[in-house]
Formats: sequence, C-alpha cells, structure tokens
Amino acid sequence: MSENNKITWQKVLQAIIQAAIAALTALGITSCTTFQPMIEESFPLFTADEEVASERELLKSVEDGPYMQEVKYIIIHCSATRENRDFTVEDLLRCHRQRKFRTIGYHFYIRRSGIITQHRKLKEVGAHCRPWNRCSIGICYEGGLDAEGHPADTRTQEQCEQLLLLLMKLRKLFPDAKIRGHRNMPGSIPKACPCFDVESEYGFLEK
Repeated sequence: MSENNKITWQKVLQAIIQAAIAALTALGITSCTTFQPMIEESFPLFTADEEVASERELLKSVEDGPYMQEVKYIIIHCSATRENRDFTVEDLLRCHRQRKFRTIGYHFYIRRSGIITQHRKLKEVGAHCRPWNRCSIGICYEGGLDAEGHPADTRTQEQCEQLLLLLMKLRKLFPDAKIRGHRNMPGSIPKACPCFDVESEYGFLEK
C-alpha cells in the first residue's frame, strides 16, 4: 500500500472512530476512561454562530430557554374567522408576524378540511395563551365565527374527527395534561374562544 493510501485510510479510520464516540456520547455512554479525554475535548462547540461552553450550559439553555419542562395543559383555540371564508396557514403566519411573533404561535392548526399542520415542536414554548405558554400545547381550528361574524362552533365533521384523534395522541404522550379551552384559562384575556365547551366535550379523555 502506498504512503498516500495509508494516510487516506488513517483519515477514514479516524473519522469512523470519532463518529462512534459521538454516537456513544449521545447515548449517554461516557464512563469509559478511554473515551473521556476526547469527550472533554469536544467542548466548546459551535452551533451556527452560537458557542456552547459545556454540556451543562447546553442543558441549561434547554431547561430555561425556549422549551417546556412540563406540559400541564392542551389548550384549544379558534382562529376567530368566519366560517364562509378561508384562513390559510399563510394568512395565520402573516397575522402572527404582524403581532411580532417569530412564527405561528400555535403548535397545531386544523383547517376546515381536517388537514393538520404543525408549527412548533411539541415541547417548544408557544405564543397562544398568556400566562400559560410555558406549560401548554396550543391547538387552533380554522373558524369560530358564523357567516355574520358572531362567535359560534363552526367546526366541520373533518375538524372534529381530526381534533379528537390529535387530542388522543397528545394525551398518550402527556397523560397528566388537562384539556381546556382558551376561555377557561385563568388570567387569560376574556374571550369566547374556542366558541364551544371543551371540558364537557373532551373531559372523558382525562378519565
């Protein structure tokens, strides 16, 4: 084998070893003294333009930053738009950015057709119900106003079906989370949202 080939294979082997160490570290296997020096040398690391000094600092940014430690509530909203008018994901995004949100504040949005889109990670802090954003998942359905602009339960059959399925999935993931309507949350802005009695309709999911 030529000298150049030896160097190439050394580099390949080194890359494989580094990948294996990274995988073991991700799995929490850090007790082996052989690997410890390389783990220590992996910090500080850079994510885009952000420097992470240590694993402890990384965990702190998750625990105290944009992610929830606990999901206590699943809060249902309506878009407060008329049942005979489309309010697309693009419309919702435009509306929330006008309110200076980074992106859509809800975790899920359900169109009249029953199509669900997700806009925030499950444990990412949303922007949908102060002062409960740090412990709740927000779901919004398109509608909530009748053709004349009055508060009404305008959910289609497709929306009802998909909302129920979504709630069942979320309750499996977060079995202690309570399902509430926006108007039922203490300290939130008084409003009719989501324009139906959430607790009487979905209370059985908490039993």
